Amino acid sequence: MKKGWIYLFAGLVFVMLLAGCGSKTKEEVIQELNKKTEELKGYKLDAKMTLTMGNEAQEYQIEVWHNKPELYRVHMKNAERDQSQMILRNKEGVYVLTPALNKSYKFQSEWPKNSSQPYLYESLVQDLLKDDNAKLTETDKHYVFETKTRYQYNKMLPLQEITFNKKDFTPVSVKVMDSDRNVKLAVEFSKAEFNAKFDNGSFDLNRNMTSAQMEAPVSTVEKDAISELTVKIPTEEIAGTTLVDEQEVTTSNGKRVILTYEGDKAFTLMQEHVEVLETSSMSPTVVKGDPVDLGFTIGALTDNSLTWTDGNVEYMIASNNLTKEEMVMLAKSVQNVSVEK
Repeated sequence: MKKGWIYLFAGLVFVMLLAGCGSKTKEEVIQELNKKTEELKGYKLDAKMTLTMGNEAQEYQIEVWHNKPELYRVHMKNAERDQSQMILRNKEGVYVLTPALNKSYKFQSEWPKNSSQPYLYESLVQDLLKDDNAKLTETDKHYVFETKTRYQYNKMLPLQEITFNKKDFTPVSVKVMDSDRNVKLAVEFSKAEFNAKFDNGSFDLNRNMTSAQMEAPVSTVEKDAISELTVKIPTEEIAGTTLVDEQEVTTSNGKRVILTYEGDKAFTLMQEHVEVLETSSMSPTVVKGDPVDLGFTIGALTDNSLTWTDGNVEYMIASNNLTKEEMVMLAKSVQNVSVEK
């Protein structure tokens, strides 16, 4: 009888030990994820990104390539808006390409370092490493983390939920939330290929511009259509700053509209149809700043200005008083309200 109890007790202890061995601590999982990023030579990811602005949701297909140590290619496409952009980092620098306009910017930038990037694997792992208060929950197949974001110019999105597969640590999804825990940006990964192979031209500027244009041909907008410009204004407001003037200037592409805001945080907002560059004359516009993800497009951010394109219209906010975060906030809200001129 005593032997039976001994065997039963020993069996229970064994089961408890096995259960303990099967459960990893948060720190152990993060270290394994970090080890995975260090061992990877590169990767290819396919994902769908959903951006929620007000009551509207916009979907983008994203293709990500990364080849260590510093080669990146992020191609974003929105079928409904007929929009395609690419962030490219190669040995020559960091570029943002807009294939439909045959236009590109070259940045003196450290992108993608020092800021959260919801579609870059190693950036997600860095978010975990930088947050001592990150929380881990488990399901049968997934590790689910809640952690802070590291958005450099958008503190309105402080939280995110990141999900990885237990089996191979591939990313499953990212949900970026505001302070009220509303999901404003969601990334769902459909494919992850670790240690992917790349050829010598995979990150070449001209090759990528050409291949992207084959998918989204260079825009051909008639002059009559160009002359009809829909003027947009920011819906976000800055206390003490008001719209005081609106001017129209005739250009070769139709017209340029200049909105002037005065106050302690004075700024101007310019918008005009942009000319599609000839292929032979294509050369990057050099920017002393950073590419910034506005959700619906990639902008060029400097100390005193933020420039972006949406369709065939180019916008620029210029100010000596606004912070970079304020310029980003205004730019994101410009897309919400439009007034026909």
